[in-house]
Amino acid sequence: MTAAATTATAARRAVLAVLRRGVRSGRLTVVEPDGARHAFGGHGAPEATVVVHDARAWRRILLGGSRGMAEAYRDGLWDAPDLTAVIRVAARNIAGLDALRRRLTPLREPLQRGRAAFRRNTPRRSRRDIGAHYDLGNELFALFLDPTMMYSGAVFTRPRMTLEEASVAKLDMICDKLAISPEDHVLEIGTGWGGFALHAAGTRGCRVTTTTISRAQHDHAVARVRAAGLQDRVTVVMEDYRDLTGRYDKLVSVEMIEAVGWKDFGTFFGVCSDRLAPDGAMLLQAIVMDDRAYAVERASKSFIRTLIFPNGCLPSREVIARCVARDTDLRTVHLEDLTPHYAETLRRWGLSFAAAEGELEALGYDERFRRLWRLYLAYCEAGFAERRIGLVQTVLAKPRWRPTAAAVPAASDAAEAAVVTTR
Repeated sequence: MTAAATTATAARRAVLAVLRRGVRSGRLTVVEPDGARHAFGGHGAPEATVVVHDARAWRRILLGGSRGMAEAYRDGLWDAPDLTAVIRVAARNIAGLDALRRRLTPLREPLQRGRAAFRRNTPRRSRRDIGAHYDLGNELFALFLDPTMMYSGAVFTRPRMTLEEASVAKLDMICDKLAISPEDHVLEIGTGWGGFALHAAGTRGCRVTTTTISRAQHDHAVARVRAAGLQDRVTVVMEDYRDLTGRYDKLVSVEMIEAVGWKDFGTFFGVCSDRLAPDGAMLLQAIVMDDRAYAVERASKSFIRTLIFPNGCLPSREVIARCVARDTDLRTVHLEDLTPHYAETLRRWGLSFAAAEGELEALGYDERFRRLWRLYLAYCEAGFAERRIGLVQTVLAKPRWRPTAAAVPAASDAAEAAVVTTR
């Protein structure tokens, strides 16, 4: 037996032993290249099957964590009829690993801080990291996003909504929570492809200044503003949020904070506070992790942080609250959990991505890229479905802010019911 074969055999045994001890909730079936089948866990949902095509998968999965698992899938070493179910089973049974990682955090923290001292998230580095994801091609995103081109969690407020309708509902929710009016000048940090700016200016009559550091997104948003005839109300700039100046009545940032980096969360909120008028308010839509996992996850070299969103980091609710209290004079006046809606949003994106396989191939996105992105969308869907990660909208207000409209009723209960009926 060669050294490679010996290593693969040892890794196989180790992985199967971990699964035998670790899978307690749900059921996982592993099918080996020779057809041998192993079942782990009990009966009941979620149920998933992993088909191993190549023995090299064992070593990558054992030693590489989520990144090793993702690279093995990208390279065709394993498959699954339902990727989301596989990740859901893993999420249900990861408590033991979480506990071990938390115990190791005090040992890893000095090393993490030492690395961070020599790695500043400068505007140049931020532009490079953002470009690595968002400048992959507008055609790619147009094939799985809805016509609003919103690349963020939608809100399904009633049964059988289309994804576009749910995206518009989310945009209306943002405008309503801030009571945006024609008299307002709104700053948006994180343009995306212009969806919020166009909607706010077009439906509320306000002025919007919106900024991005993605060249592809900037050019696309500018073209959409021109096509809509809103040049007098929407200004698209290409500036790092730290370089912005001026004061605004309202501020909106939809799922941009995840790209800020853990060292700069305080800076981000400080800038937001400084850009608001004394009676202003902002709405933040953010993907968040569990407070107890934050210290562990920010130090990880996970699949998402290395292969999909370079150097990104999810905040936690506690981290957001701490930064707001320490670095701003803002107060939290509203908080809403929208987590179930993101699982449904990602399910819809995944279906659209799968339906566009031929078009993606024709555009030059090869099989390895498409497999990686299929896994990325399923991985995130499962994360929200199992609440490993969450989605929140929060309104933060300056001391002199006073609501000018009736409070927006919480949509969570009714909207969550609507999400369930779409499945």
